[in-house]
Amino acid sequence: MNPAALNAPVLLLARILLGIFYVVSGWGKLTAYAGTAGYMAMHGVPTILLPLVILTELGGGLAIILGVFTRWAAIALAGFTILTALIFHNDLGDMNQYINFMKNVTIAGGFLVLFTTGAGAYSVDQRLRGV
Repeated sequence: MNPAALNAPVLLLARILLGIFYVVSGWGKLTAYAGTAGYMAMHGVPTILLPLVILTELGGGLAIILGVFTRWAAIALAGFTILTALIFHNDLGDMNQYINFMKNVTIAGGFLVLFTTGAGAYSVDQRLRGV
């Protein structure tokens, strides 16, 4: 089998795996708005930013899954994910915080790879190019 023949379906799977985390997380913040706002406030983040956080997670996650504006969504979510690690998971002496910090850094790395590769053949981006 030609490994290059797997590029398009594997890239689609990667986009789904990266994006679903943010769709579920954004939906969770929307349905637990008050609790999320309290958590943000506890970490010194202005709660007025919560709608933007929800939009970033839901919109960005869906954009990644669908492969629309993929490079923009990937770079935005990479930055968002690093900021989240630095703000909410910065107590690296706590093993849970360390694991979450490293998870976020790793996810950001996946988004940077997606930024460089683009969405691939099975995407809205590719359809819009007319290929």
